[in-house]
Amino acid sequence: MSFCGLPKNNIAYAQAAAIILPIPFDKTSTWLKGADKGPAAIIEASKYLEFYDIETDSEVYKKGIFTAAPVRASSSSVLLRKTEAAVSGYLRDNKLVVSLGGEHSVSIGAIRSYAKHYRNLSVLHLDAHADSRDSYEGTPYNHACVIARAREFTETIVSVGIRSMDASERANVDRKRMFFAHDIHESDKWISKAVRRLTDNVYITIDLDVFDPGIMPSTGTPEPGGLGWYQVMKLLAAVSRSKQIVGFDVVELCPSRNKAPDFLAAKLIYTLLSYIHANKPRSAGRSGP
Repeated sequence: MSFCGLPKNNIAYAQAAAIILPIPFDKTSTWLKGADKGPAAIIEASKYLEFYDIETDSEVYKKGIFTAAPVRASSSSVLLRKTEAAVSGYLRDNKLVVSLGGEHSVSIGAIRSYAKHYRNLSVLHLDAHADSRDSYEGTPYNHACVIARAREFTETIVSVGIRSMDASERANVDRKRMFFAHDIHESDKWISKAVRRLTDNVYITIDLDVFDPGIMPSTGTPEPGGLGWYQVMKLLAAVSRSKQIVGFDVVELCPSRNKAPDFLAAKLIYTLLSYIHANKPRSAGRSGP
């Protein structure tokens, strides 16, 4: 099974600009289980996408989208190593990697790999939760610790849509780089501020609970007051116009009988790929070979 139902073979890999990397992992989620079924649900829903993107007047699938074998692991520490190794291999082949979770901890290995490969990497973090605990439920690799781990690889993290956090996380909040949902819901003026706070090379991690549960109920930890589709897409379009988006992930889909959220996730991925290839800003520096 491949993203968009596209052919999967060696020639497709050689020609592909983007790699879809499923990571069906759900060991540390703390409420509703089932995020390990997220990647398959997204890929299944993607078969029903229209390949023509109206906004960019493009068909990004023609750039090549290859669906890789899933990364599987029995523990968070093993997953981190396997994900980093897999993503690093694709980066050496000059691919843009789209990781599909799985719970949010799957992002840690991908971010670490990108931080080693690209100079001056920043992370754009879309989420309902701050995810900044140093450790949670006995592990530093819990899905509630993703941003704490990302800070070990990059100093520049911009968080958007946050509306839930623990008091212990307050000390780590950079108010200039955190855009709380209650501050941004009435206007789009914040978008240009968020973009300016990013470096030239941007990795985006998208926890689907950034969206309001009215349109994205299928998450493990839903929070009221989330962002709408067009708020998120305006931000992503703005980033793609002025920065180099080098990779991204979409995580925390917890599928149910309602298939609309699965399709939203698939459409999000395809639209962001369309933005990336339609906007082509100047190339920024790499640190890898």
